[in-house]
Amino acid sequence: MNNNRDWFAEHKPIFIKAQNNAKELYAEIRNNLEKHDEIEKFKLFRIYRDVRFSKDKTPYKPHFAGSFSRLGKHLRGEYYLRIRPGESFLAGGFWEPNKEDLLRIRKEIEVDASEFREILEDKNFQYYFGNSFKGDELKTAPRGFDKEHPDVDLLRKKGFIAVRNFTDDEVLSPNFSLEVDKSYKALRPFFNLFSDILTTNLNGESII
Repeated sequence: MNNNRDWFAEHKPIFIKAQNNAKELYAEIRNNLEKHDEIEKFKLFRIYRDVRFSKDKTPYKPHFAGSFSRLGKHLRGEYYLRIRPGESFLAGGFWEPNKEDLLRIRKEIEVDASEFREILEDKNFQYYFGNSFKGDELKTAPRGFDKEHPDVDLLRKKGFIAVRNFTDDEVLSPNFSLEVDKSYKALRPFFNLFSDILTTNLNGESII
């Protein structure tokens, strides 16, 4: 891989063209999203890597990536899309939630995880994302929770992410943005549940 400044400078016109194509794609995806969700902002991540604290000193990211944040405190969850040859994927959910949000989610699971299971067992969700949440997890139950709890697999989660991978052919197909949008629509029950949880206490009373 030609990940160095001299090569990049020589081929920058090619990068600019690819970047413009990516911007057009993300703009189309945002337009589709805004037809069925409220989006506050879009962020296209920079190509330049922060190498200050990394052993890997290559200066550039080998992918395009962008995220779509939902509007306001009552709409939780974020959409993400990364484009890289052979490793493209979209994701949505709650990556590394803060400790207060994570505790609130775990308390809800502890009391009643049935709605979480309904999301994972939903045929439409499974079609795009499989039957589990991705993300880092503990080896055992978190402190203060029963190791024998029937939903300990969910309690161990440190994040709750749904992921769909794409082949290069799928990314290059004319209907790619529509496939992305279908996947994002399939996230809505997941987002709705977590939004309800994170904006209320265990008694169902609003905290916003």
